[in-house]
Amino acid sequence: MNNKNWSRDELTAAFNLYCKTPFTKINARNKGVIELATIIKRSPSSVALKLANFARLDPALQKRNISGMRHGSKAEEEIWNDFNSDWEELAFKSEKILANFKNESIEKSAGIPDFDIPKEGKERDSFVKTRVNQYFFRRTILASYNNRCCITGISIPELLVASHIIPWAVDKTNRMNPCNGLCLNVLHDRAFDEGLITITPDYTLKLSKALKERNQTNGTFFIPYDRKSITLPQRFYPSRESVEYHNKWIFVDR
Repeated sequence: MNNKNWSRDELTAAFNLYCKTPFTKINARNKGVIELATIIKRSPSSVALKLANFARLDPALQKRNISGMRHGSKAEEEIWNDFNSDWEELAFKSEKILANFKNESIEKSAGIPDFDIPKEGKERDSFVKTRVNQYFFRRTILASYNNRCCITGISIPELLVASHIIPWAVDKTNRMNPCNGLCLNVLHDRAFDEGLITITPDYTLKLSKALKERNQTNGTFFIPYDRKSITLPQRFYPSRESVEYHNKWIFVDR
């Protein structure tokens, strides 16, 4: 296997995988780790170690006194900082690099159906970038929350949504930032988007007065979770700024 220093593209692809792999599943037996190791011609142990090196830089893990590997390279810090300064661009770039390593189109690598894509031109390019970034955001959020709704614990992937705290259309800078995301089931995602529920800065669920006063089914789907703490992600904690924005501008406590 390759014993040379990691290239920037290899590190970018590794960070892409770090984002999309639940922290507890970072090991040499993980399918994604093995797949990346194969396409960049490195050992699964080497790739798993690199992902663990990224973990040492993660503030959410540091808050839980999980430090990952103690030693790493400056190049890893640079990749970490690149992503955190421009998630919009680096998410797409990392998916493109990964597709190149696979010798596939980025659409195929990201699993975007051909029939869903405009045929050519700027419209196609813009559509593909948006869909690829949405794919990355979803994978990252679900992995961070260990594929469970942070309110109810529902773990059926088809019913889970990578929900933006500040809406996608409002804040371009943070639309791909996983600290602007929550893993919610489809029902609570819709209620969150409509401002019927919110997450407070201390990470508890709050129901609007209107929701509390509606029919008795709320007693099953919403009331039991009111003022209860959400399950925090393994990494990429929801940012205080995003939560405060939702509280102030989206949540309607009427």
